[in-house]
Amino acid sequence: MIVLFTDFGATGPYVGQMKAAIRREAPHVEIIDLFADAPAHDPRASAYLLAAYVDAFPSGSVFLCVVDPGVGGLRAPGILRADGRWFVGPENGLFEPIVRRAAQPPKWWRITWRPETLSASFHGRDLFAPVAARLTHDQVPPR
Repeated sequence: MIVLFTDFGATGPYVGQMKAAIRREAPHVEIIDLFADAPAHDPRASAYLLAAYVDAFPSGSVFLCVVDPGVGGLRAPGILRADGRWFVGPENGLFEPIVRRAAQPPKWWRITWRPETLSASFHGRDLFAPVAARLTHDQVPPR
């Protein structure tokens, strides 16, 4: 299962484009819309909202999290494994409460893979969604 957590808003094409990217890689995976209206452009505020809801999802869930005002900037794209769940998104503070509250030491991988086409402004669709979908296949981070 992939759980979507974004600040894209409930209207517009962005969530749909991310779902299409997921379906290309993992056509049968269940997609849960948790938030499309997380605090806009505010990863730190969104981080606490995300952390409040993760325990409602089973171990093995993949959270695709995009609250990324620095898209294309210096923040690292990554994968976090914490308490049996996967988190894919930017390293910009969005996962800090999850890391702090983890019962077991969490693990972070930097995403070094790049698609053939990577938009300067939509890493959610082009980078994070395919990586999250691949995690549902074998639960091993892509290199």
